[in-house]
Amino acid sequence: MELRQLQLFLEVAKHKSITKAAESMHLSQPALSKSIKALEDELGMKLIIRTNKTSDLTDAGRIVLEYSQKMAAVLNEMKTTLNDITNLSMGQIDIGLPPFIGSLFFPRVMAKFHHAFPNIELNITEYGGARVVKSVEEGEFELGVAVLPIDEQQFDVYPIVEEEMKLLVYKDHPLATRNVVDIKELKDEEFIFYHEEFALNKIMRNQFIAAGFEPKILFQSSQWDLMTEMVAANLGVTILPDSICNRAFNTDLRVIDLKEDILWRLAVITKQGRYISNAGRTFIDFILKEPL
Repeated sequence: MELRQLQLFLEVAKHKSITKAAESMHLSQPALSKSIKALEDELGMKLIIRTNKTSDLTDAGRIVLEYSQKMAAVLNEMKTTLNDITNLSMGQIDIGLPPFIGSLFFPRVMAKFHHAFPNIELNITEYGGARVVKSVEEGEFELGVAVLPIDEQQFDVYPIVEEEMKLLVYKDHPLATRNVVDIKELKDEEFIFYHEEFALNKIMRNQFIAAGFEPKILFQSSQWDLMTEMVAANLGVTILPDSICNRAFNTDLRVIDLKEDILWRLAVITKQGRYISNAGRTFIDFILKEPL
C-alpha cells in the first residue's frame, strides 16, 4: 500500500466522483480507477460503489477514509515541522472559514495580513461552521474559525468577535414598530433560517425550544444577503448577527433588539496537541491584534 494510493482515495471520497477527482489531481480517469482497484485488491475489500453519477463509499471505504485522513494529517504536520526547522521566510496555512464569517470580516483582514506577510500563502476553504470544526479535528485544516461554544477540551480557542443577535422583519410587519421583542412572541412566525451545517442553526433552535416552541422554517440558506432580501420581500422573519443587519441596506427592513441576551461569538480554533506552524501562529497573533 502506498501513500499515493491513499491520497487518491481521499480525493475520490472528497468529490464523490472518480471523474471529478481525476480532474482535480490532473490524472486520467482510467489511471485513477486502476489505482483505486489496486488498493481494493490489496485490502481484499470493495471500497467504492461506482454508479453513473457518483462514487459512494462502502462500510469498508468509510473505515479506510477515516484512517487515510489521520495519515494525511500526520504527514502534513511532519512537513510543517520540517519547514519551520529550516526557518524558511515563507509558509502556508490551511484555514476553514464559514461563508457567513468570511464575507463579513475576513477580506480586509486577509488583505492586511498578505501585505504584512507576503510570503505566507493562505489556503481558504469555505464550509459550514460544524464542518469547519470537524475538519480541524480531523487535520484537514490547521486553523478554523468557529462559532462558540465548542469543546475546549479538544480545541485551543482564540476569541475574536462577540455580537448580539437581532430580529429582522419587513417594514410593515406587526412587530416593525417595536424596539424590543421577546423571542416567545415569535412562536407563530415563519423563519428564513440557516442551513443545517451552520452552527447558528443549532444555537437558535435551542433558543426557540427553551422558549417553548419549534420554529416554523419556510426556507434555509447559507447566504445572509439572500436571507435579508427574502425578509425584505415579506416572506418571513430572521435573526442575524448585528454586523450582518448593519449591512442590510434595503429600506424595507427593520432591525429590532431581542429581549434575550443571545450572543454570536467567533473564535479561531486549533486542535489541542497539534503542532501549529510558525505561519499559523503568526496569523493567530495578527488576527487577535487586528480589530475586525
